Amino acid sequence: MIARRRHATAERPAIIRIRPHHAWVPLEWRELWSYRELGYFLVWRDVKVRYKQTVFGALWAIIQPFMLMVVFSLFLGQISGIAPAGVPYPLFAFAGLVPWTLFSQSVVGSSNSLVMASNLIQKVYFPRLLLPVSAIGSTLLDFVIAMVVLGLMMLYFGVMPSLAVLWLLPLTALALTAALAVGIWLSALNVRYRDIRYVVPFLIQLGLFASPVAYSSDLIPAKWRALYELNPMAGVLEGFRWALLGQGTPPPIGGLVVSAVATVIILALGLAYFRRVERTFADVI
Repeated sequence: MIARRRHATAERPAIIRIRPHHAWVPLEWRELWSYRELGYFLVWRDVKVRYKQTVFGALWAIIQPFMLMVVFSLFLGQISGIAPAGVPYPLFAFAGLVPWTLFSQSVVGSSNSLVMASNLIQKVYFPRLLLPVSAIGSTLLDFVIAMVVLGLMMLYFGVMPSLAVLWLLPLTALALTAALAVGIWLSALNVRYRDIRYVVPFLIQLGLFASPVAYSSDLIPAKWRALYELNPMAGVLEGFRWALLGQGTPPPIGGLVVSAVATVIILALGLAYFRRVERTFADVI
């Protein structure tokens, strides 16, 4: 009898209790990594939903930046000095619109990710941070398609990139990190304050003109330069144009450093706030 009781006790499954956090807690990277397969599934789900039952399919990835490039070229492109000398304005504008579209779509998707998955949050446990991260990952396919079109435009205008094009990978990573930093804040706020979904498109429109997308950063007055460089995307946009169209000009190291520091600060504060309010998502969503 004693042996049987010991055997039954040894086979008893372990009990795991999931308790909410009651203070500011660090991010559990091991837990996030253990759910990586769920993250891949969420990314693939978002990609399929985006192109399901669409007429143009993947062409939507280039329709928006291309049409904006046409509008900017017809109106702003006629202004002298708005783009560097020797660079065709359509190519100049599209080189800025491609990374900006990656950033804006990632912010919009991540800000709505928690609310769109409310049923999933209320039923099962998983790291909630996977939702805004996967929403950003699903925009990479659109970015790759737009970059192919940008490469074709460079061939058409006879612009050949230098070895500086290798900087595109870290610049893209910085743009995604900036989108994640902003998206984490907005996704957590959107759970409690649903009017955030109306504020985000307005902020994206303001950011489009506050960032050097349609104009050169040389037009920024010196007294506003320090405030302008706090924009996380300012250095990214300048870096993209330097890597693709610079042709020997010095890299915008100063702007990139300021953008990277601002991104890290926003991301760190956003992660702390997200972890603090994460335990209330299932109750108020």
